[in-house]
Amino acid sequence: MKKVLITGAAGFVGFHLAQELAALDTYELFLVDNLQRGRMDPAFESLLNLERVHFVKADLTDPSAFDGFPLDVDYIYHLAAVIGVQNVLEHPDRVLYVNATTTLHLFEWAKQCTQLKRILFSSTSEIYAGTLKHFGIDIPTPESVPLVLADITDARTTYALSKMYGESICHNYGRKYGIPSTIVRYHNVYGPRMGFKHVIPEMFVKITNQPQIQVASPRHTRAFCYIDDAVHMTILLCEHEAAKGETFHVGNQEQEITIRELVQEVAYAMDRSITIHEQSDTPGSPARRCPDTCRVQGITGYIPQIPLADGIRRTYSWYRDKLQDLYE
Repeated sequence: MKKVLITGAAGFVGFHLAQELAALDTYELFLVDNLQRGRMDPAFESLLNLERVHFVKADLTDPSAFDGFPLDVDYIYHLAAVIGVQNVLEHPDRVLYVNATTTLHLFEWAKQCTQLKRILFSSTSEIYAGTLKHFGIDIPTPESVPLVLADITDARTTYALSKMYGESICHNYGRKYGIPSTIVRYHNVYGPRMGFKHVIPEMFVKITNQPQIQVASPRHTRAFCYIDDAVHMTILLCEHEAAKGETFHVGNQEQEITIRELVQEVAYAMDRSITIHEQSDTPGSPARRCPDTCRVQGITGYIPQIPLADGIRRTYSWYRDKLQDLYE
């Protein structure tokens, strides 16, 4: 039996990851969340009713919160963080404080873990924003791109900075204390239960309410990855020996699409006719973002299975009767 600790377990990726591991009979799960953004909804409650699943409501900015966690844990998925553009703009102090202290406290506590095989740290594609702004980057983008900060005074920089800080903790605590880690940079992962502050669920709401759709940055592109594929890659990387100490993109470079085309795909999945009114580009939004995923495929052998049209249909099937329950 492998013991797994997941922070941010009530969130989007955390819930789907926990659900996937709980379906296997070789894992005992310890799920941690402060429920400020994660949801104690019926799906999460059902997960907690399973025999080998334990839940701890805890604020990981308090180092004493770790005192009751099992020291014989095998794998840790560190997904807890303050995220979202609105949070970054309105609460940059919380982004810096929470994302930094929770990661520091986790690694300080992990020094005591006697049989820890890996900490998987959740990073982001936003980490390339400064490099893109100042120097430009190759697209599809490899993990080897040097990281540069954008304007240090800008609130939007705090999120990328906090994730750079977390990645640095992984490398430097790993070298000094022998704490094994793997870093994953998620790229436009989508699916059921991701809240409403993302382009796909936002479009579900807009298209439901009106046939005339205003679309900002219509020619900008993103490469979308369905949550099931992201979870499979995440687990394989966390447990693969060759991934220790390395950084990987988790995404799907084969599904790059313009925002205009994406909106059309969403309307098709919803069986709605719409008229698109193109708006100007969103300030600060990169014209193109697509990860090079050769490394993750080379290590794990996993190729994403869910086409974009199918993923959008699955996502809408979940959201269809929840479009009035808007949450972050």
